[in-house]
Amino acid sequence: MATGDQSHVPGMTVAEVLINTRLAGDRVGATKMDRPEDIERNPVNGKVYVALTNNTDRGLPGEPGPDEANPRNENKHGHVIEFAEAGDDPAATRFRWKILLLCGDPDDPSTYFGGFDKSQVSPITSPDNITFDAAGNLWLASDSTRALEQNDGFFAVPVEGSERGYLRQFLTVPFGAEACGPLITPDQETIFCAVQHPGEIEGATPEDPASTWPDGRQPRPSLVSVYKDVPGDKRIGS
Repeated sequence: MATGDQSHVPGMTVAEVLINTRLAGDRVGATKMDRPEDIERNPVNGKVYVALTNNTDRGLPGEPGPDEANPRNENKHGHVIEFAEAGDDPAATRFRWKILLLCGDPDDPSTYFGGFDKSQVSPITSPDNITFDAAGNLWLASDSTRALEQNDGFFAVPVEGSERGYLRQFLTVPFGAEACGPLITPDQETIFCAVQHPGEIEGATPEDPASTWPDGRQPRPSLVSVYKDVPGDKRIGS
């Protein structure tokens, strides 16, 4: 939408395009996505992954309906899209894309897990933050407002090979909390999870908290490190 000091968006300067990129995209007719929360490049396969947390307004009166990139009305569970830039060039102006995950309960026929057998995958809703391990597996943190009546957590899914789409839950955070991160250390032996706002449930009070994480008193946001202490390969994801 801008090249050097030239804007390609009518009525907007380069600075305005760079600062108000979403508004610039709307002005030139870019595809409206279902609440993108994180966009990261996979350092192993070079593809770009976008976590679209949810959009319960899609398809409602006056709101955009479903399209190829956002195929579900009232998309309360979100999805993940995979982009492959032309020639694996980050400066490319063209790309191909496909849906990797349509999140939700695997028993829901609208869900999709990269073509993997859905009877083996974990339920997931509202993918939020993402990262990758050294093998190129995609890691997702969820922020669900309990859309599946389950606590949020971390999930991992291969994006290549015979197990592409085999999504499994790695950890769960306390009631009412959002799982945030994830961050894997360079030696691949520890993963960090930020436990945000435990017990944030309507009606909870200091006198009657919905959670007592982490020390049995009032709920407090916390940072947790997870690692293996058993013999064998200690790398996360192995």
